[in-house]
Amino acid sequence: MPAIVVLGAQWGDEGKGKATDLLATTDTIDYVVRTSGGHNAGHTIVVNGEKYATHLLPSGILTPGATSVIANGVVVSPEALFRELDGLVARGVEVADLKVSANAHVIASYHATIDKVTERFLGKNQIGTTGRGIGPAYADKINRVGVRIADLFDEKILTQKVEAALDVRNHLLSKVYNRRAIEVDAVVEELLSYTERLRPMVCDTSLLLNTALDAGETVLFEGAQATMLDVDHGTYPFVTSSNPVAGGVCVGAGVGPTRIDRVIGVIKAYTTRVGAGPFPTELFDEDGIQLQQLGGEIGVSTGRTRRCGWYDAVVARYASRVNGLTELFLTKLDILGAWDRIPVCVAYEVDGQRVDEMPMTQTEFHHATPVYEFFDGWNSDISGCRSFDELPANAQAYVRALEEMSGARIWGVGVGPGREQTLVVPG
Repeated sequence: MPAIVVLGAQWGDEGKGKATDLLATTDTIDYVVRTSGGHNAGHTIVVNGEKYATHLLPSGILTPGATSVIANGVVVSPEALFRELDGLVARGVEVADLKVSANAHVIASYHATIDKVTERFLGKNQIGTTGRGIGPAYADKINRVGVRIADLFDEKILTQKVEAALDVRNHLLSKVYNRRAIEVDAVVEELLSYTERLRPMVCDTSLLLNTALDAGETVLFEGAQATMLDVDHGTYPFVTSSNPVAGGVCVGAGVGPTRIDRVIGVIKAYTTRVGAGPFPTELFDEDGIQLQQLGGEIGVSTGRTRRCGWYDAVVARYASRVNGLTELFLTKLDILGAWDRIPVCVAYEVDGQRVDEMPMTQTEFHHATPVYEFFDGWNSDISGCRSFDELPANAQAYVRALEEMSGARIWGVGVGPGREQTLVVPG
């Protein structure tokens, strides 16, 4: 009953789709499951030279024979779901086998409206959301005024729930933000327009996945966002609204923790983040610009330029600990081929004191400055390497050094975006 979790070990955009795709092509993967987040996520996968981007859909949607599942912990925009499906179908991708949890919560148009006006209202204190309604949808879920996918099939219940959700929202829009109130009937009509297309996809995904595991099938749980964006364990409040850590998989899919066999953290050979919030190794010089340009660091879902910095081993150790990582998958090693010396953050200095683990408070983390060790670069293009042994000695040494300081064994290394550009690291 192999159950494998793949998740981000930094601030997202680490290349989780590549790791998921590799597992799905090297092993028999029966189910690929999204368990948290919404269409604010973004995975880029290159197959036979063709680039695909998934946002709400699991990246396993590109794997023949695998069933893709959007589980209960995800917030689902039906409009975004069908737009993404239609885009893949137009490119000849078979997407027939998709299941959606009846208990997943719905992102309605009013959630995106609230998201955008709230961010504008916050001004310089903005969180840096995508404006796609993710946070407000999760807020409604926790406030028990959310709409679930199952509610779309009962017009009376749907209307009651939308009325309850908009009762407070409309007061907020009109009296605080000076915006027009949203009509209940218009929202209900829009949501009902998706029901017939959704109906064949909807099921009890917890039952589906547990039955599959009982039968010895392989289930791959695919993370969205990343550890440092977790609402509990990330750089709060500059985080997402769900739990993308390993523990969130069990809640978000309805499977028990004893089901999980492997937890793979995906991590870049340097560090990036999108949006506001602390980032100790962030670079504001030519090195940062070069990392951004060579790495193509633009958000898949947002189109926003990513902030760039050197590898942060403190973050890696933290991610290993809170997720119980069994392995790391290191991506974009090829991007570092342009440097003679490569800094790695091995600790922080906070108020004159060396700190080797994640600072306890937000204030300390904001004030943390990196303590660097320097490693010799390899000054060569490694994108053509097809085994770990083919890497230059300094590149191998860099990988082994990161493994030593990051709290988990490095299982694989990416040296380019293609499926064939992934190297298995000898144990």
